[in-house]
Amino acid sequence: MEHMDKRTDYAGNITSKYEGQEVTLYGWVQRVRNLGNLVFIDLRDREGIVQVVVNKDSGEKLMEIADSLNNEDVIEVKGKVVKRSSVNPEMKTGEVEVDATEIDVLNKSKVPPFEIKDDIAKYLPKMLSVDEIKDDINAAEQTRLKYRYLDLRRPTLQRAIILRSKILKAAHEYFDEQGFIDIETPILGKSSPEGARDYLVPSRIYPGSFYALPQSPQLFKQLLMGAGFDKYYQLARCFRDEDLRGDRQPEFTQIDMETSFLDEQGVQDYTEGLLKKIMKDVMNIDLKTPIKRITWDEAMNKYGSDKPDTRYEMYLHDLSPIFKDSDFKVFSGAIADGGVVKGIAVKNGAKEY
Repeated sequence: MEHMDKRTDYAGNITSKYEGQEVTLYGWVQRVRNLGNLVFIDLRDREGIVQVVVNKDSGEKLMEIADSLNNEDVIEVKGKVVKRSSVNPEMKTGEVEVDATEIDVLNKSKVPPFEIKDDIAKYLPKMLSVDEIKDDINAAEQTRLKYRYLDLRRPTLQRAIILRSKILKAAHEYFDEQGFIDIETPILGKSSPEGARDYLVPSRIYPGSFYALPQSPQLFKQLLMGAGFDKYYQLARCFRDEDLRGDRQPEFTQIDMETSFLDEQGVQDYTEGLLKKIMKDVMNIDLKTPIKRITWDEAMNKYGSDKPDTRYEMYLHDLSPIFKDSDFKVFSGAIADGGVVKGIAVKNGAKEY
């Protein structure tokens, strides 16, 4: 079957395996260095950067085109992959370069409002006060959000989005292998509050009535269990009208599953298998299983949280037997009312408190 894409490969994948081959590449100009008889072009796409070289032997027209290029111009490059005279070990493509035979400018770029590179804050003016630096970083962030389509060209953001795509692919494969059925549940439905406010959508057909966007597919998946689909999953879009938190946005995607005829041990086994596959497929990390499991009671008693960071070893200790007869009524009164008094041990901390 003939390859549908005229591109030979992504720029970031042009390694020594292509040496001696003619290639066609598409991408964005990261930077241009004109040394007079030689023009170097860093060509960037979602997979990385490769160096393209144009020299006086390439012809006057090609030199003119190369010299006219600016950062972020979109170009098509044809040329031969050759060994670089000075290897750059920090680049995946650092052993080779593309000796250009043809450059076609597909789109000229205006001067972008910021440089398309990672760690933008690093390139802000030096020798400013702390407040000025904060203002500059905030201004830089506002500019980046305004021009988000440019910000998304940055390698770290592109890697994050590609990583997310790989996680979703692994999840689909895992659930399919385990006999789960991917079922798309309605977005417009009746309100079924999950602890946050619903987003409401007015109905045109029934004036005064509203649809609610789902906070989770909870009711739908329970209906599906009753209908006989005993293993359901969905990469579900959820909507919650609540204040922003570090781990929550107004809309987010969750890996959602529901099963019939299964105990909590079985659900944990499926979840553990999913995590193992995602870590292997996406990061090539062999996750050691079984993952340690603790009960809700143990989590609350030791950590005071139902989603504890188990690396934290300053456990809560029940001090109620010591303080139940204490003259300090805040403690003894709480215990008498059925409460508990707990504390943490801070090693060698007595002299500090």
